[in-house]
Amino acid sequence: MRLFSKPTVAWLDHAFDRPTDVQRQAWPAIRSGENVLVVAPTGSGKTLCAFLSAIDHLMTSRGGSSDGKDDTERTTGADDAANRSKEHSPASAARNAATTEQARRGVTILYISPLKALGVDVAKNLEAPLAGIAEQCAAMGLPAPKISVAMRSGDTTPQERRRIVSHPPDILVTTPESLFLLLTSKARRILKTVETVIVDEVHAIAGTKRGAHLAVSLERLDALTGRRAQRIGLSATVNPIDEAARFLGGAEPVTIVNPGTRPTMDLRVADPLPNMLDTGATGGSVWPAIEQAILDEVLSHHTTLVFVNSRGLAEKLTARLNDRYTESCEFDGTEHRDLGSPEGREHFAGHYDSVVGATTTLVSSHNDGEVIAMAHHGSVSKDRRKQIEEQLKRGELRCVVATSSLELGIDMGSVDLVIQVAVPLSVSSGLQRVGRADHKVGGVSHAVFYPVTRQQIIGMAASLESMRAGAIEPLTIPNNPLDVLAQQTVAAAAMEDLKPDAWYAEVRGSAPFAKLDRTMFDAVVGMMTGAYNSEDFSAFRPPLQMNEEAGLISARPGAQRLAVTSGGTIPDRGMYTVVLPEENAGSGPRKVGELDEEMVYESRVGDVITLGTSTWQIQEITRDRVIVVPAPGRTARLPFWHGDESGRDYRFGLIQGRLAGELGQALTSAVDSTDDVPAPHLHAAMVDRLKQDGLDDNAIGNLTRLLEEQRAATGTIPNDRTLVLERCRDEGGDWRIILHSPYGRRVHEPWALAITARIRRRYGFDAQAYATDDGIVLRLPDGYENLRAADILLFDVDDMQRVIETQIGGSVLYMARFRECAARSLFLPRTSPGRRVPLWQQRLRASQLLSAARTCRNFPLLLETARECLQDVYDLPALRTVMSGLNAGTIAVHEATTGAPSPFAENMLFGFVGSVMYQYDVPQAERSTQLLSMDPEVLERLLGTTDMASLLDQSAIAQVADELRGRTFWNTLPEDDVTGRITRYAKTHGPFTADEMIDELRLDAVRAVHVLDELDAKGKLLKGHFLAEKPGQQWLYIDVFRRIRTLSLAKARKAIKPVSQQSYQAFLLDRQGVGPVGAERYEGVDGLMRVIEQLEGVFLNAFVWESAVFPIRVRDYHPSMLDELIASGDVVWVGRKNNGTTSKEAGDIAFHPADSPLLAAYGGPASSEPSDSESLTVPEAVLSAFRNGGAFHARRLSALAQEAWQQHADVRVNPDTGEILFPTWDENQFEEALWALVWRGKITNGSFAPVRALARGDAAFRPSPHAVVPRWRSLHSHDGMGTRTGTSAAMGGLWSAVTASGETNDVGSDEPHGRERPQGNEERGIASVESLLDRYGIVAAPLIDKEDVPGGFSGLYPVLKRMEEHGMLVRGMFVQGFGAAQFARKDTIDALRDDHQGHSRSCVALDATDPANLTGAAIAWPEQRFMKPARRSGSIIVFRQGAPALFAVPKSHKIVGFTEDETVLRQSCAELGYALQRRSGGVSFSEMNGESLKRRNAYMRLLKSAGFTESPQGMRLYR
Repeated sequence: MRLFSKPTVAWLDHAFDRPTDVQRQAWPAIRSGENVLVVAPTGSGKTLCAFLSAIDHLMTSRGGSSDGKDDTERTTGADDAANRSKEHSPASAARNAATTEQARRGVTILYISPLKALGVDVAKNLEAPLAGIAEQCAAMGLPAPKISVAMRSGDTTPQERRRIVSHPPDILVTTPESLFLLLTSKARRILKTVETVIVDEVHAIAGTKRGAHLAVSLERLDALTGRRAQRIGLSATVNPIDEAARFLGGAEPVTIVNPGTRPTMDLRVADPLPNMLDTGATGGSVWPAIEQAILDEVLSHHTTLVFVNSRGLAEKLTARLNDRYTESCEFDGTEHRDLGSPEGREHFAGHYDSVVGATTTLVSSHNDGEVIAMAHHGSVSKDRRKQIEEQLKRGELRCVVATSSLELGIDMGSVDLVIQVAVPLSVSSGLQRVGRADHKVGGVSHAVFYPVTRQQIIGMAASLESMRAGAIEPLTIPNNPLDVLAQQTVAAAAMEDLKPDAWYAEVRGSAPFAKLDRTMFDAVVGMMTGAYNSEDFSAFRPPLQMNEEAGLISARPGAQRLAVTSGGTIPDRGMYTVVLPEENAGSGPRKVGELDEEMVYESRVGDVITLGTSTWQIQEITRDRVIVVPAPGRTARLPFWHGDESGRDYRFGLIQGRLAGELGQALTSAVDSTDDVPAPHLHAAMVDRLKQDGLDDNAIGNLTRLLEEQRAATGTIPNDRTLVLERCRDEGGDWRIILHSPYGRRVHEPWALAITARIRRRYGFDAQAYATDDGIVLRLPDGYENLRAADILLFDVDDMQRVIETQIGGSVLYMARFRECAARSLFLPRTSPGRRVPLWQQRLRASQLLSAARTCRNFPLLLETARECLQDVYDLPALRTVMSGLNAGTIAVHEATTGAPSPFAENMLFGFVGSVMYQYDVPQAERSTQLLSMDPEVLERLLGTTDMASLLDQSAIAQVADELRGRTFWNTLPEDDVTGRITRYAKTHGPFTADEMIDELRLDAVRAVHVLDELDAKGKLLKGHFLAEKPGQQWLYIDVFRRIRTLSLAKARKAIKPVSQQSYQAFLLDRQGVGPVGAERYEGVDGLMRVIEQLEGVFLNAFVWESAVFPIRVRDYHPSMLDELIASGDVVWVGRKNNGTTSKEAGDIAFHPADSPLLAAYGGPASSEPSDSESLTVPEAVLSAFRNGGAFHARRLSALAQEAWQQHADVRVNPDTGEILFPTWDENQFEEALWALVWRGKITNGSFAPVRALARGDAAFRPSPHAVVPRWRSLHSHDGMGTRTGTSAAMGGLWSAVTASGETNDVGSDEPHGRERPQGNEERGIASVESLLDRYGIVAAPLIDKEDVPGGFSGLYPVLKRMEEHGMLVRGMFVQGFGAAQFARKDTIDALRDDHQGHSRSCVALDATDPANLTGAAIAWPEQRFMKPARRSGSIIVFRQGAPALFAVPKSHKIVGFTEDETVLRQSCAELGYALQRRSGGVSFSEMNGESLKRRNAYMRLLKSAGFTESPQGMRLYR
C-alpha cells in the first residue's frame, strides 16, 4: 500500500485484512487527481475508497510534512520516480498551492448525497478512519491534526449553519439542494478551497432534473474556485456506465473503475399459499397469509427490513404486523378487524396500496412493548426516522417497514434479512434494497420476495434473474431542461452580474446542457429578464433584467431571496405538515410528519390517525398544517398518499415478456393419474430454472395454474413478441377491449393517448382508455366490438408521434407538469416562502400563466413541459420501436373473445375501477356504472361485504321487493325444513335482517343464524348493507341481488348513457318545426319570425331559403312575408361568399332579428373621416356614404360615393393643355363594389328583391315595352347617346350599413362607431350560445363545426363554462358520438331523454343543406354502394323517425335509398314528390340504387305511386 502515508497504511492494516478489488483499482486513479467513477456492489467499500486519499492528503499536509519527505516515506524502490512525478502533476500542484495559500480555512472535501439520511450515515462513519489515522500518527510521533466534519442539509438548524460558515469544516457532507443554497449565499466563500467532490449514488440522480440541477451547481462551484475540483462518483447500480461518467465529468474526461464483481445474494420467492385463489381459510384474502409469513421471518431473525412500494402500504402493513405480534404474545391489546374493508377480498391484493383510501380500515394502537415493527418513509418526521434507524442499529427494534427512504447506501447495521413485498419498482431498486442485508465487505445479502398476486410471480422471476445478471435499467440524462437553466440563471445572477456568453459557456460545461442551442438559451434569458412584457404577463414579475449597454444579466431586488426560498427541483406536492401544539412539544421537536392534501380534506377535527406507528388525534387543521396530540390506545384511521407509483421500464418489460413467452412454450398439460383430468405442468428444465431463480413449490404451482388458465382463455400467453387483444362484455352490454402487453406504462400511456384520439375522431365517442404496466383497457359501446386490431392499435410511426404531441398539450399530465416546471424555473415562485401553498392556488396561478404563455410562440416553459412529458414521463422512442415491430410483423397481435375476463385481464380491470373509485368529482351515476359494469365474479371479489347502499339504486330495491311480495307457491314446506323455509323466504324478499326473518317465520334464532351462515358459505346468500334506511347487517338472495343489480345498472346507465344519433335527429326535426308537406308547424308572419329567430346566423343559398327551408316550416309561406319583416325593420339579412366568384353572382344569406347582438360582429362603415391626402378605393367610397347613417337608393348612393371618391382621387393635369383631368366614375365598378360589400357583411338592403333578382340572374334593367315612363324620369333617364338608362332589379330598394338595432354611425358623437362596451364580447358569446341552443337544443363540437362558427368550439368554451357555473347549462354526454363536452339546458335534456316523447312516423323531405339535417356533417352518411352523397343545395334527403331513408340529386338525376323496407321507401318517394312539386316540378330521374329507371322494375313502381310518370329520360315528375 504505497499510495498513502505510513499512518494511513497502518490504520488500514489494522482495520481490514486486505483492500477489496475495487479499492485496489480505484486508489491509483483517485490519487492521480483524475475524475473517477467507481462502480461496485453494495458493501464493497466504495465510500472509504473515495474518501481515503483526500483524508490522507489532509492529514499529511496539516501535519507539516513536506511533500518530498512524505513521498520518500511512502514509496520505495523503482516506484520513487513515478510517485514523485504524480505528486508534481498539475492537479497535485494546484491542490498543494491551494492548501498552503489558505488565508483562512475552508472546505476541502465536499461529499454530496441524494438522501439526507445517507449523508448523516456517512458523516458518522467517517469518525472511525479519522480517529484511527490520528491514533496511528500519535503512535508514530507525528502531528495528528484535527480534521473536522460537518453535515449541512435542510434539517440543519440555523445555529449549526452559522457555525459552518464561521468555522468551515474540512469535510462537508451535504445534499444537492444545500449545495445550491450555499452557492447562492455569502456562505459560498467557504467553498472556494474545495479540492475533491464526491457524488454518491450517482445513478439515483443522473437521470433526473435533480441531477441536471446538480451538474450546473458543480460548474458554478468550479467557477467559484477558479479550477476544476476532482470529482469522484460512486454507484452500485448504474447502466450505461459511460452515460453516468459523462454526467459526472461534464466536458472533462472521467476514469471508470469497474472490477465487474457481482454481489453475493441469497434470493428466494416465497408464496405462503399453495393456491392463491383458495383463500377460504384466510378470510378471502392473501394478506393474512403474507402477514403471518412475514411475522414468522421477523421472529426467526434478529433484524429485518421489509420494503414496500408505497407509504400507505408501509403504514398498513406495520399496523397488521403489530396486531399479529400482539395476538401471538397474548398482550392485553385486542384484535381489531374491519370486516367491511374491501382490501380483505380476493384480487384486491393486487391494488392494495393504490386503491385503499383513508376511510377503509381502522387499526389498533399498541404500547411500546407490543411493537415489533415501525414504519419508515418520507412522510415520517426526520427525528422519528432517525430514532427508528438508531433503534434498529442497536438491535432494540426487530423490524422496520420502509419505502425507498432506506434504499440508497444507508448502513442500517447488521440487518439479517430483507423482505420485499410485491415486485420491486425496478431492478436497480431491487439490488439496492437487497444490498441493505449484511451490508459489509464480503457479506451475503439474504432476501425473501412475497408476491401479492399470481401474475406478480412472473415479474419477480424476471426481476431476480435480472438482478443476478446485473441487467439494470438504463438511465438517460435529461436533455436541456430549460426550467433548471432558468433557476440556475437567477441564482447565479443574484450573486454577480453575468455575461451571457460566459454564462452560456459555463452552463454547457455540464452534461445535461452540453448541446444547448443558443436560441433556447437566449429565450430562457429573455423569459427571466422580461422579454415577454405584454399585458398577459403583467401578473408575473421577471426576477432578472438585461443591461443592454453593458451586456450583462443583472438581478432585480429580491432575486436572491427568491432563489433561496423557492430553489431546488423537488416539486411541491402540497403536503400538510403534522405538528404537536407548542404547549405540548416541550424541548423536543414538534414535527410529527406529513399528510397528503386529499387525506387532510377528508379528515375532521377529533379524528384519530396513525403515522409512524403512533396514533394521534387531530386537534386543529390550519391552512398549512395539522396540529395533533398523542392518542395512545385509540383506534385510528390509516393515512394515504397519492403519487407513489411509477411505471415499469421498457427494457425490463422486454425481459419479463420474454420470460412469459418461454414459460408459455414450456407449459404442457398431462393427465393426472388420480383424477384423470388434464393438469398443467412445466418442462423439467423450466422448473429447474425457476427453482434456481429462487421460487418455491407454491410459487411455481400458482404460476403454472395461472399460465394454463390464461392460455385456455385467450389461446396464448402474451409476451414480448405476441400481444393479445382480448374482447369481453361487461354487464351493461358494452365491451372491454384489453390489450395485453408487457412493455410498461411509459409505453402504454402515450399509446392509449393516440388510440383515444383516433377513436374519438373516427367514431365520435370516448374509449375511456386506461393504461397499466401490463397493457391497455378500452371501453367501447355495443356494436363496435368488431373493430379490427389494426384500426385500434396500428399507426404510422410519424403520424402517431404527431398525434401524441398534439394531444399531450390538453392532457391533465401536461397541466400538472407545467405547474411544476413554472415553479421550478422561478417564473412562478411560491407566494409565501416557507409556508404551504394549497395545490388549488398553485393550479390557478399556473393556469393563468399557461393561458398567457400559449399566446407566445416557443415560450420556453411550454417547450420544456412538452419535452418532459414526451421524454421523461413517456418513452416515445420505445413506443416507436414497438410500433415499427407491429407494422413490420416482427411483433404479432393475437385476438381473442372471452366470455369473462381472463386472469391477466382481471387485474387490469380491477385497476380500471380502482382508478376512479376515489375520484370524488365523478358524478355518482357514473361511479355506480363503472363499479357495476363488471363481471359478476370480479364484482363479488371487489365488493365483498361492503356497504352497497350507495351502489344499488334504492328505487330498484323497492321495485324488486314489491314484485316478489306477490309471488306464491303451490306447495307448503314442513315446519322442520328450516333450510327450505329460509331459502324460500329469501327468494321472495328484498334485503332483510335476521331478526325480521326470525320474527316472521317464528324460528329458533340459533338454528336460523346457522342456516343463514350455511347458505352464505354456499354462495346462495349475500350479506352486507343494501338498504340505506335499514341499519345493521342485511341478507339478500343471490338471484334477487342480480335482479336488483340489473335494474340499478339500467337506471345508472340511463342517467349517463347518451341517446342515439337517430333519436337526436328526430328530436331536432321536431324542435325546428319541420314537417311533411301540409303538416308544417308555423304559419303567418309571426311564424316566419320565429323560424328566423331559431335559424339566426345560418348562411344558406338564397334560393334554398325560399324554396326549401321556409316552406317546410311555415305552412303558408310567401315571399311577401319575408319582405314585410325586412321592410318593417324587424329582420336584417347579411351576405357572405367564401369562393372567388364575381360579386354579381349570388352568395349565401343569413337572417337576424334587428335587435340581435350578433349583428355587431359584422361591422359597419369606417369610423373616421379620411384625410384629404388619402385616396379611396371604390368600396371605401361606398362605405363613406354611410358614415352618418341613413339608407339610399342605388342612384343616390352612387352619387355620394362618386363625390367622396373624386374628392380624394389623384387629380392629373394634361401636360399639353393644362386641363385638369378628373378620374372617370364607372357605374359597373360601383355595382361590383356594392355587392362585394354585401358579401363581406357590411351592407344590406331594406328588401330581399335584389337578392332574388341576383339569384335568378336578373341583374340587367329590362323595362316592359308597354311601361309608361313618367316625364320627370324621362328627362333624366337618357344618356347623351339617347340610350335609356335605369336601375336594375338587383340594385333596387334602399341600401344601408349592417348595424345592430340601437347602434349609430354618428361621427359627431363622443363615442366612435364600433366602440364596444366592456361586456360586448361576452354578450355576443352568450348570444351565440343561446342561438345554438335554440336551434339544436345542445351545444357540442360537431354542431359548431357544422356551422363554421368563428373561433370554433374552443372559442365558445369559456362562455359555455361560465354559463355552466351560473347554473344556466348542464354539462354531460347527451348524444352518442358528439364528444364528452356537451352543454344543454335541463329541460332540453329531459325532453331529449324522454322515452315517451312520440316523434311523427311521417316522412320529412329537406334540402341537403337545411340546418335541421345533420347527416353528412355532424352525423356520418349511412353506408351504401351506389353513390357518394354530398351536402349540396338542391339535393334532397328524406327522413323517417330521424333515420335517413332516401337521398335524391335532381342535377345528376339519381336517387339512392338507405333502407330496404319497401313501405318506408314508398312513403319516402311520396314525400320526395311533394317536396319537388312544391319547389319547381319538371324533374326527371334516370337511376335509383344503381338500377336504370328506363326499364320496368320495383323502383319504377315506387316512383309511379308517388306521382312520377314514365318518360324517355326515366321517371319524370310534372308540375
